[in-house]
Amino acid sequence: MGLLRIMLPPKLQLLAVLVFGVAVLFLENQIQKLEESRGKLERAIARHEVREIEQRHTADGPRQDVTLDEEDDVVIIYNRVPKTASTSFTNIAYDLCAKNRYHVLHINTTKNNPVMSLQDQVRFVKNVTSWKEMKPGFYHGHVSYLDFAKFGVKKKPIYINVIRDPIERLVSYYYFLRFGDDYRPGLRRRKQGDKKTFDECVAAGGSDCAPEKLWLQIPFFCGHSSECWNVGSRWALEQAKYNLINEYFLVGVTEELEDFIMLLEAALPRFFRGATELYRTGKKSHLRKTTEKKLPTKETIAKLQQSEIWKMENEFYEFALEQFQFVRAHAVREKDGELYILAQNFFYEKIYPKSN
Repeated sequence: MGLLRIMLPPKLQLLAVLVFGVAVLFLENQIQKLEESRGKLERAIARHEVREIEQRHTADGPRQDVTLDEEDDVVIIYNRVPKTASTSFTNIAYDLCAKNRYHVLHINTTKNNPVMSLQDQVRFVKNVTSWKEMKPGFYHGHVSYLDFAKFGVKKKPIYINVIRDPIERLVSYYYFLRFGDDYRPGLRRRKQGDKKTFDECVAAGGSDCAPEKLWLQIPFFCGHSSECWNVGSRWALEQAKYNLINEYFLVGVTEELEDFIMLLEAALPRFFRGATELYRTGKKSHLRKTTEKKLPTKETIAKLQQSEIWKMENEFYEFALEQFQFVRAHAVREKDGELYILAQNFFYEKIYPKSN
């Protein structure tokens, strides 16, 4: 552009800048269309794969004749919160599914909307509970908690999840939208081209780093009630705590992901046998990192911590962390700096009536 300023008169320089701007807008529009087409193609392929599976099993015999052992009649739902190491953990499930003989299914919602319509809730519950060909199954996706009991389901799925320090999660998501990560480095992100740092965003009062953006982990655990998504709702916080304790099998934290995986392997070996070793030695499962991430300053963190929204999200995080550490303390022992799963610590005695 410097050479153009020297060689061209001002009017032509202006025209060249306008042409360049139009060309950039045109390219961005074409890229957006390509991304939308890719999304449609992925959904079409997924539907085709489902039809193939159903047709294959229908050819083998009526679906109602399929009987499952109790060990196989199990479904795990991982309603993953964005930027909590969810892709890293999910990759482990994909790596193990063939060896441990279970199915992994991604719940791909339109525009990653975590709230399902009522009719989609019904469809999803029906799929998960009656799709015997996909059991045992591991479902994962960015969807908020759904109470299967509301739909008359007797055997509910097993919910698991991972959460993260709320400010660290927001910072990671902020840079992810701008620079992506090393998992799919060539994929264009929504905010690509915006070079503003997280500190600069907070200082300027930007919307992408506003305290309201912290409100995510609470509604993901709270569920599909409208009050769950009312930013700053004390009821939503208490409901999220209730669900974490009563509806989730185990909730880990990003900062202690290996311990979370170790506990899952000990408690649910049908799915997670070999997961701990894979996490420690695998080449790809736990290596996803956001690109160009810059840690916020103490001043930025202090400013966010003044908000009531941060206080509530942090209260929920601390609550989850305390619960996870409690479960871990009763499941492992430490020796020489390493954690070991405890062997069975109960037995049965005084069994009556005596058999002859």
